[in-house]
Amino acid sequence: MQSIPVPTADLADQYDHRLRVCGVQFTTYGGVRSFAGPVRTVSCREDNALLHELLRTPGDGAVVVVDGGGSLDTTLFGDRMATRARDNGWAGVIVYGAVRDSVALAGIGIGVQALGTSPRRAGKTGRGAVDVPVSFGGITFAAGDVLHADEDGVVLLPAGEAPQEPVSV
Repeated sequence: MQSIPVPTADLADQYDHRLRVCGVQFTTYGGVRSFAGPVRTVSCREDNALLHELLRTPGDGAVVVVDGGGSLDTTLFGDRMATRARDNGWAGVIVYGAVRDSVALAGIGIGVQALGTSPRRAGKTGRGAVDVPVSFGGITFAAGDVLHADEDGVVLLPAGEAPQEPVSV
């Protein structure tokens, strides 16, 4: 089920200190600039085989949070994966690592944020884990958390809470 994105600044005003705000400054690469959904996680430094497998399944409006250990040496996500993710109903992908095919990603209707880019492809050995808690930017992401992302940041709502009407400032 696709969540309706709410501007992260409005969520910060509404939830104040109860909102978990990721301290990492991501760059937006996908064709969708604002996205939201329940979290699925993949932990996979420099190896994206598990991410490939996950994106072949129905996304049901979820957002994949990929912990690549912050590595910019190899890429974990590119245009073919983005097309597959969009076609399978994923709302977006947050990559704590690198993506590639950045020009193509901008034309694909899915949210994509990452630390940067690299032309080098990742390994395919299947190292890592799916739906395990991953931590970066001062917060922990767990399967089922509700994530909102836009050009102002990435935030997690308090468990069990849905955002109210946006706040004007």
